[in-house]
Amino acid sequence: MRWAGKLVGGAIGFFLGPIGAALGAAIGHQYDVQAERRARGALPPREQFFVSAFRVMGHVAKADGRVTEREIAAARDVMQALQLNEAQRLAAIDLFTAGKEPDFDLAAELNRLLRAAGRSPSILRVFVEVQLRFALQGSGMSGATRARVTQIASALGFDAPLFARMESSMRGAASGATPATHEAQVAAAYRTLEVEPSISDAELTRAYRRQMSRNHPDKLKANGLPESMMEHAKQRTQAIKEGYELLRRHRGMA
Repeated sequence: MRWAGKLVGGAIGFFLGPIGAALGAAIGHQYDVQAERRARGALPPREQFFVSAFRVMGHVAKADGRVTEREIAAARDVMQALQLNEAQRLAAIDLFTAGKEPDFDLAAELNRLLRAAGRSPSILRVFVEVQLRFALQGSGMSGATRARVTQIASALGFDAPLFARMESSMRGAASGATPATHEAQVAAAYRTLEVEPSISDAELTRAYRRQMSRNHPDKLKANGLPESMMEHAKQRTQAIKEGYELLRRHRGMA
């Protein structure tokens, strides 16, 4: 337990009277909490998500032993899509580089993420989606990259069927291209909502509402998603809305 912050804060506050002493001690306590986290290598949840996202991304890029120009471009595209500011972009590059190092400990990094996220499925899902987005753009999820991202998803609690639906859903987001034909657009919309074409209208509506609730930026922010990742949530929500509206028209739903 660290006491320096509480003692210093309390001493400073003492000159402002008993209330000031209590306030100073409270501020000092927060300083001690952060100092203890830094000493243990722990970070606040939102900061840990950002750090883990780009370290793991670098590790995924190095899965086959080398990082290609396409993967570097994919990492830059993800940073741009997330609308990172210059300081965040530079930090993300440094973290990506750290993740490529041979001694990077993936299991330890994922454990830190799990502790920070409180094992929240919605937050961890965004994390896996960001890795999928990168891997699909960088290597098309082939070979060692596929094995590594699958390993990460499994370690975070996503089973094979759910991971397959997530990958299918993210393929459209990764390509950024609009399917050329109406049939292809309909098929892509089903994948975005993670449902089969045989689903009933009522089940489709329930799936839509479930996806909107899961991906809503305000809910994700309340659960600990950092501001730097909010653009991903906004893009996913917009894609789900557009997919559902397309399917409603296609099915003739009221």
